[in-house]
Amino acid sequence: MLIVFSGMAGTGKSALSEQVAHRLRIPVFSVDRIESAILAAGLVRSFETGLASYHVVESLSDLQLSLGQSVIVDAVNAEEEAKSMWRALASKHGATMRIVECRCSDEALHRQRLQSRYRPWSRIPEPTWGQVQERRRSWTEWKEPAFLVDSTNSLEDNLEEVLRWLGV
Repeated sequence: MLIVFSGMAGTGKSALSEQVAHRLRIPVFSVDRIESAILAAGLVRSFETGLASYHVVESLSDLQLSLGQSVIVDAVNAEEEAKSMWRALASKHGATMRIVECRCSDEALHRQRLQSRYRPWSRIPEPTWGQVQERRRSWTEWKEPAFLVDSTNSLEDNLEEVLRWLGV
């Protein structure tokens, strides 16, 4: 199974995907963590470092799926190009693709979470509220059914709902 977590920055994708990975004992590959590692090597952040991060996640996921193991992808996945990447990968391996889309229905809470977010491993500047709004305008909807998760609910409740939806 290829489990794809998707959603804007600050909607709880990483926290939830890590909890699902822990419970299912499968790897989670985070685009942000990989881009931070690339930046730690001295590269300057650019469109290319972000794109490279998606390709690294794709490559690592490809290996896991080729070994018959499930994998979780943690990325914004705003544009159709990213969504197509995961579709093609699932198709290549005959894997079931499940999409979990994280949202925050309370705009004030979303903004507050974004502004107070601290990720000690990250070398990526946290996006501003304006940047999140701009990215939201380029968002393309998934063609496949996506399980919508609202991060105004507790992490524990969302975890149990996602696990039920995954059928595990």
